[in-house]
Amino acid sequence: MTRLPASLSALRHENFRWFWIAGTVNTSGSMMAGVALAFAVLSITDSSSALGIVLAAETIPLVLFLLFGGVIADRLPLTLVVRAGMVVLGLSQAAIATLVITGVARIWMLVVLAVVNGMASAVTFPAMQSILPRLVPRELLQQANALQSFSRGALRIVGPTISALLVVGAGAGWALAFDAATWLAAAAILAKVRLPGRAPRGETSSTMDELRTGWTYFRRTTWLWAVVLGFGFLNMIHMGAWFTLGPARAKETFGATGWGLILSAESIGLILTTVVLLRRPLRRPLLSGMLGISLLAAPMAVLGFYPHVGVLLVCTFVAGAGTEVFSMGWNLAMQEHVPEDMLSRAYSYDALGSFVAMPLGQLAFGPLGAAFGYRDVLVVSGIAYAVVSLAVLSSRSVRDLPRIESAEASLAAG
Repeated sequence: MTRLPASLSALRHENFRWFWIAGTVNTSGSMMAGVALAFAVLSITDSSSALGIVLAAETIPLVLFLLFGGVIADRLPLTLVVRAGMVVLGLSQAAIATLVITGVARIWMLVVLAVVNGMASAVTFPAMQSILPRLVPRELLQQANALQSFSRGALRIVGPTISALLVVGAGAGWALAFDAATWLAAAAILAKVRLPGRAPRGETSSTMDELRTGWTYFRRTTWLWAVVLGFGFLNMIHMGAWFTLGPARAKETFGATGWGLILSAESIGLILTTVVLLRRPLRRPLLSGMLGISLLAAPMAVLGFYPHVGVLLVCTFVAGAGTEVFSMGWNLAMQEHVPEDMLSRAYSYDALGSFVAMPLGQLAFGPLGAAFGYRDVLVVSGIAYAVVSLAVLSSRSVRDLPRIESAEASLAAG
């Protein structure tokens, strides 16, 4: 590992290597699951509203239990929490795959298992987000985040397309079965990660006290709540327009294979941007991030107004680049500015605010599309997405948030 180039130096740290491998294995399945689940539902009932119900069945318990997931992650060993959640997710996804493959799947069955997935994700997500800052020195955080994004992006290039081909050839259930296997494999690999001990917590507080402490920190940190508030609206629009109406619009125009290619183009933009970010630091992480995420407006509007595969490939490529800039900026802001003992709870409040309106988008956009037409709803959604993204930058604390590049600087800032 000593001969790795400087841009890959985070991989010299053994704990991060195992963490990166586990994430890569897991992502190889997850990037196939979205397309597979969407077309599995549409094969049972040709209804975008039914797809929205299944997606919302996972999102609602995720939102309801996120705050408790943050408290659990700040109390228990992080890798134990993540591994337990991954095992549950693997088993529930295996059950979905079995139902789809055997042809006995019904919407209510998928809804029940989606609820299980949502509850497990609520516990796993805050813990997973909090592990990375403890695996590498602060000066390697951007590289470590970029390497995580690189593996996700590389798999997102081929994952949706392979999944679409499996849907057409063998059926959606086999892509879901592969996803289940990767959850279980990732849980086994994470056993190799050994985190340093946490600082003593002192007198143990009640769950409600810890939730109140997390809320106080959240509401007093302006850049944090401003971005999260914006993403409450952005995720509602994106989930409803792109992920609920998108597959239905694709099915009536260019088909499942084209949809998979479009999702893969987004990943190409993401991964090329990741290569740049391995070497080029972000100086204003949230300013760059919010400008980047605003680019997701274009694919939604174009899908509605002019659903041409070639044009959408360009739009999603650019949107993928913007998504990666935001992802990097947000992770750096959280990992550098939020105290370690508050990080899981901060991520849980972040996820709660960002996800809380997603079920509304999942449930409402199907009926909206049926009432007003997919075309008009997608165009209006793209415009609204751009407006909200740029409105978040009206907060100076978002625009001006700097990097903290050393532990000493972090202590001084605190």
